[in-house]
Amino acid sequence: MEHTAIFQKLWDDYRLINPSVDKIHHLLNERGEHIINDHIALRTYDVAGINFEALAETFLTAGYVEKGSYNFEEKKLNATHYEHSSDNLAPKVFISELKTKEFSPLVQETAHWVATQVKKADLKKGELLFSKRVWDPINFTSYEALRQESEYAAWLYVFGFRANHFTVFVNHLKSIASLEEMNAFLKEKGFPLNVSGGEIKGTKEQLLKQSSTLADKTVIEFQDGAKEIPCCYYEFAERFEERPGQLFTGFIAKSADKIFESTDKN
Repeated sequence: MEHTAIFQKLWDDYRLINPSVDKIHHLLNERGEHIINDHIALRTYDVAGINFEALAETFLTAGYVEKGSYNFEEKKLNATHYEHSSDNLAPKVFISELKTKEFSPLVQETAHWVATQVKKADLKKGELLFSKRVWDPINFTSYEALRQESEYAAWLYVFGFRANHFTVFVNHLKSIASLEEMNAFLKEKGFPLNVSGGEIKGTKEQLLKQSSTLADKTVIEFQDGAKEIPCCYYEFAERFEERPGQLFTGFIAKSADKIFESTDKN
């Protein structure tokens, strides 16, 4: 599958459970903007068959190459980012995985159960990336128990394999000159921002500034009743030159750590 088709399929699913995206797009389109996506992010567990390598396979066959790796000690995650080998405007891909062995038996058992259910689903090659949640039943009691240890683990248990967020590449906007202006515009229009670590994560000196909306909420039919919980969010990134004519294309682990909290229950 061509990389443009991959992102379109992920985008179509993402926007359905994140209605703020269409609202923001409409507002930016009214200003004559053509939105470029800086990157997407995907979450998984570090279990064979569903780990970051399994998710990355689809991108690798579409021309992507590994560019950087990251460690999140507090949230107990590993991550890798990928870039397209020839299309400079193709979105970057950020895939993280939970280090399940550093958690309780509940988290480990859940991760292995998920992997077993994925195997039973007998997905065709490349389908894992788009499969969302192929396991049932899920219950709210388990979600809450997982969330006490790791919001990340709980989110994945409910939402499965899908884009956790897309990202507006602020550098390519014409009517908005900086991330500060982007945030002011969003707040003026009533979109709540993730303020963990400050509205803006990162600095010009670090070559990357990031911000994000708080995740929209959606109703999930759990085995023990319907509940409204946070789902996906929209990110905004401004990049700076690491050398003349070349923008920094990597990520800052400390900033990404706070961006993860956009899906925290509030």
